Amino acid sequence: MLRPRGLVDLRGPGGAPGVLSYPAGAVVVVSGLPGSGKSTLLRRWSEAAPAVDPRDVHVACEAVMPDRLPYAVYRPWARWEHFRWLRAAVREGGAFLVHDCGSRAWMRRWLARTAGHQGRELHLVLLDVGAAEALAGQEARGRWAPERVFARHRRGLDRLLRELSAHAAAAGDEAPVCPVPNVVAEAASVVLLGRTSRERVAAVEFGPDRACPAAPPQEPSGVAVP
Repeated sequence: MLRPRGLVDLRGPGGAPGVLSYPAGAVVVVSGLPGSGKSTLLRRWSEAAPAVDPRDVHVACEAVMPDRLPYAVYRPWARWEHFRWLRAAVREGGAFLVHDCGSRAWMRRWLARTAGHQGRELHLVLLDVGAAEALAGQEARGRWAPERVFARHRRGLDRLLRELSAHAAAAGDEAPVCPVPNVVAEAASVVLLGRTSRERVAAVEFGPDRACPAAPPQEPSGVAVP
């Protein structure tokens, strides 16, 4: 089990923990390209907390619309509904999970600010599986993101991953905890998962304590718990 603090890079060949443990009431945002496995991960973790997934909003909106009406016509309404679901979830005060593309920093900041007013933290889990893997994931699910949408998300996510990777490399292994860089300053922790580690992290949990203890010197990426 790992209690993430700061920037935690689990993309390497080393073993990833089976469980990520967060403070009570934390908001955990799972980001990545369309098809990278966000929904699969959220379903696996949903025993610990409810998830707000835009696909669920899409289906709910589709159910009340005429069959002949294309989604593009009511997409703005679906997006507004997604925001309303997020707002309702964060106001309830409990822990919850968020499905996100990773390119909307404004949304993370709003969630962090709103949760922060309640004494809660925002944490980010970022899937770095590459464009080819994400496209294969879209093919497997039989649902494709429009090319221009995928390209926009890819540009934003690639830029974020470059900054996080450079920050982790600059920090090295000297500090007990690699601090979160300014580009994601709204997050109490950022966990980077690759193809293999994405499969290894089977669950999340939310503990009784609001704050996680600092990591010991021998664990540069977080706090390992036996």
